[in-house]
Amino acid sequence: MPDDDHRSAGLHGAETDATYDRAGFGAAVPRGSRPALVVVDLTRGFTEPGFASGSDLTREVTAAAVLTTTARQHDVPVIYTAISYTPAEADGDSCAWLRKAPGMRALREGSDEIALDPRLEQHADDHLVLKKGASAFHGTGLAALLTGLGTDTLLVCGATTSGCVRATAVDAVQSGFNTLVVREACGDRARGPHDAALFDLQAKYADVIGLYDALAYFEGLPQRSTAASLA
Repeated sequence: MPDDDHRSAGLHGAETDATYDRAGFGAAVPRGSRPALVVVDLTRGFTEPGFASGSDLTREVTAAAVLTTTARQHDVPVIYTAISYTPAEADGDSCAWLRKAPGMRALREGSDEIALDPRLEQHADDHLVLKKGASAFHGTGLAALLTGLGTDTLLVCGATTSGCVRATAVDAVQSGFNTLVVREACGDRARGPHDAALFDLQAKYADVIGLYDALAYFEGLPQRSTAASLA
């Protein structure tokens, strides 16, 4: 079920709920039988407070680790994403996003900042998508990969909620995928942007669901092998 905590309940109030209900927002998202999981940018530059762009995302990384482990147990494809800039991109003026957010220049290929958080594991059959922008779809092969995997439903988690997670979830539904965002496995640098992003996603683009709901969804899937999923 959708996460009602991010529909109303003290965040925006009854008047906002009434406005959104009148607009026809917030319907439940169908869940298909062939989901995939996208873990957005849970790299050290975002999950460790020692890096300028990072914050302490221990709880979110722990939730993502449970999510990825359970996904693999049920043959749900796991796709990691990371922002990675070449030296020319990081040091030059060709990337408009880096003009607005110059701190992101540290996310250069080969750096510690773009390494997957060591509390997560990348297995041999997991996928990695490198990107230059907020959305994991923009300028990448993610949509083609998901189509090749036969995906009908996309679960999204990672960092940051108000940035790359939100952009990826919006592009997921625009690309034709039923989209679920796993609340406990999403993190941000501040609570306000995090809550606002989840509220907006729940209203218009995705179902924001709890971790245990996501795990139960995986556990209720019909059995399939990876080989069969590619047939």
